[in-house]
Amino acid sequence: MLSKIDSRKFNTLIEISTLINSNYADLVSLLTHILEAATALSQGEASSLLLVNQESRELYFVVTLGSKGQEVKKYTVKLGEGIAGWVAAHDKSIIVNDVGRDKRHLSAISESIGYPSETMIAVPMRIKDQCIGVIEILNKKDGRNFTQEDLEWLEILANQAALAIQNTRSFERAQGEIQLLHQELQKDKGYHTLIAKSPLILEKLEMIDRAAKTDSSVFILGESGVGKELFAEQIHLRSLRNKAPFVRVNCAALPEGILESELFGHVKGAFTSAVQDRQGRFMTADGGTIFLDEIGDLPLSLQSKLLRVIQEKTFEKVGSDVSVTVNVRILAATNKDIEALVERGEFRRDLYYRLNVLPLYIPPLRQRPEDIPVLADFFLQKYKAETKKQFIGFSNEAMEEMLSYSWPGNVRELENSIERACVIGKDGWIRKEDLFFNRKNFFPDHGEDGSRNLKNAVNVFKVHYIQKVLEENNWNQTETAKALDIQRTYLSRLIKELSIKEK
Repeated sequence: MLSKIDSRKFNTLIEISTLINSNYADLVSLLTHILEAATALSQGEASSLLLVNQESRELYFVVTLGSKGQEVKKYTVKLGEGIAGWVAAHDKSIIVNDVGRDKRHLSAISESIGYPSETMIAVPMRIKDQCIGVIEILNKKDGRNFTQEDLEWLEILANQAALAIQNTRSFERAQGEIQLLHQELQKDKGYHTLIAKSPLILEKLEMIDRAAKTDSSVFILGESGVGKELFAEQIHLRSLRNKAPFVRVNCAALPEGILESELFGHVKGAFTSAVQDRQGRFMTADGGTIFLDEIGDLPLSLQSKLLRVIQEKTFEKVGSDVSVTVNVRILAATNKDIEALVERGEFRRDLYYRLNVLPLYIPPLRQRPEDIPVLADFFLQKYKAETKKQFIGFSNEAMEEMLSYSWPGNVRELENSIERACVIGKDGWIRKEDLFFNRKNFFPDHGEDGSRNLKNAVNVFKVHYIQKVLEENNWNQTETAKALDIQRTYLSRLIKELSIKEK
């Protein structure tokens, strides 16, 4: 007949087995349940679960419980280093009831976090004949020693943990492949996945639902990198035009000399290189939607022609006097202060009013922090698949850094940072230094010649500040000079003198 304590232990094992067999999707939460059970059954004060990175021959902390647990996650342990490293290297369980006297003990971590290890029990987690990680329990309560019975129960739980890791990794791989296939399918259709959780963006999506049912023009406003194109896609996809073409035009990317032909087409002989008739973007979008991105850069000479298309649905190809009629919904976007452009006479007031029937302002990422964790996880899943690395998630410090950073480049900058982190990071947790590893170089203590003079410091500031404003204005020097309140010729000279280059 089982004792009361044995019954409790068996019930715990049954509970853990049920969780494993239910295809638990969140590996860290499941391993936390297992480690909590192991710590309680062993009557330890603190515990850790570490996984092995076979490529780097290191162990990294996945779950930590007890005093100073979060601080421990900053560290990695080499295979064979410390008691946990010894267990992983030899694939053997161990009880150490006088940690201070054990030569294998790595005291540096305990001293660094200010949490002494007095007694310890550590067991390997195995898949087939390979050790994939270690569970370690620290400091049995009431100053007692760990026993052989504690070791046996912990080994059973370690086997459960190994099975959980194997099942959940298989599930994650399958989910990742499904997500990638979905993204590829969307890409093949020319669309992106929109990820959002913040009330601000969910409110915008509700507005889009209502706006999509009409044919009214929508003017999408917001900083560079907020994802204005994705919101334009959503308007089209949720509209009755979703089976028809969605045509994108970046007005800033096309030279003024060919922009009219790109938008409206041309007839053979209209100009020297017009060797045949060309169908413009408006004709391609007939029956569907055209998205005019960076419309603030549209030359005044074309603004009147666009106004006529909006009002009358007609235009003429370049070199032709024959009117073409199209049925197109127009969506426009800009990261500029369009009202200021109107006041300066750089954008037609009547065109602005016709485009601005339904204004949609997309707030910058710094104003919707709820979106940062879900976007970060989305990009992590994307790039860990591409880099073929086993990342668990973001360390607390990395997530705090992301939540406190202002993200001047918005979602685009966040994606770039996480892609970089996946390239340079090791398996396990994405760390703060992986995300912003070059940030400390933005304002170095020394100039290139090693000096600390004011001139070097000012030049360093100029480089990064001008580069930031250039990025915000898509490297348009005219607009950047206006934002900096300097002459364009002076800006060009600074770019040359300071060797500022587009990344």
